[in-house]
Amino acid sequence: MTTLDARTGLERLTRDECLVLMERGEYGRLVVVDGDRALVFPVNYAMDGDTVVFRTADGIKLSSARHHRVTFEVDHADRAARSGWSVVIQGVAQEVTQFEASDVLERVDDLGVDPWAPGEKPHMVRIVPLQITGRRVRPAS
Repeated sequence: MTTLDARTGLERLTRDECLVLMERGEYGRLVVVDGDRALVFPVNYAMDGDTVVFRTADGIKLSSARHHRVTFEVDHADRAARSGWSVVIQGVAQEVTQFEASDVLERVDDLGVDPWAPGEKPHMVRIVPLQITGRRVRPAS
């Protein structure tokens, strides 16, 4: 059941509501920490249950994410209606490798994550959630 945040008046979304919204999305923002700075990368993704999956190349995105805590955020806004929602997943990034169980490899491969950015993206990464939160703003009545 959706509840209102007493301080902000925003709706707090349930975990299940957040996952339904995440299923509808195709791109979001990955936040990693590199040294003393937070870096934000737009990526397109797919959901495997409650796990975010995306493809990437070698580089800071992969090295900063691999086996570290990350944040992933997806949102939608309707400017005309002054409404929208935001879902934030905090979790641990794991590279999906050939050493995974065969059912995991097959399931993740079947998601068909097709990066929009050009270039080869040979690494599949999943974000295993530790916390999923979401909020929605609706027009004032």
